Amino acid sequence: MRTSLLNRTHGTRNTRTLARTALTLASAAALTVGLASTASAATANRTVADGTRTYNLALTAPNTAPATGANVTVTGSGYNPDQGVYVGLCAIPAGVNTADPTTWNSKPTPCLGGQDETGTTGASHWVNSDWYWMSPSNSSPFTESGGLGSFSVQIHVKAKISDTVTCGRSGVTCAIVTRADHFDSSDRKYDVYVPVTFQ
Repeated sequence: MRTSLLNRTHGTRNTRTLARTALTLASAAALTVGLASTASAATANRTVADGTRTYNLALTAPNTAPATGANVTVTGSGYNPDQGVYVGLCAIPAGVNTADPTTWNSKPTPCLGGQDETGTTGASHWVNSDWYWMSPSNSSPFTESGGLGSFSVQIHVKAKISDTVTCGRSGVTCAIVTRADHFDSSDRKYDVYVPVTFQ
């Protein structure tokens, strides 16, 4: 009887161990899939002339994200380090075709967190080489090399931009963008769009 009970106990333990192992593997697989889907990224490029210099801008950001929100890494290169930019999630304005920079004539707005100069929302980042020290929680200088600026920042994105604007609803499409900062907010040269969809 002891042998029979022992076998049954071992059998139960083995079954539980196998079940736990399978659950762990399934969870790991789900996590991997989740990371893969949110880690997919796209790069948008634009060439602009500013003064006597030409800048080849490149903006890389995730093109998918969970609707409930996520922190994402956004990188840029080829920027003018003398022109500060905001990095954030914005609604794509009517008339703007993200595949055609000649149509980028309207300011990307509204944006998640608004013009977050204080860094209270984490939804945008201010990249500039002169005044970044004024807002240490959401601002940093360009990394400069050869007169060009690059950056790598984290921002928080989610589908609901405001009480009345949600990406993917009522014809609203959104993108992770750069745009000239509040010192030169009417300058459209530094607008770059990476469209993003929310799942």
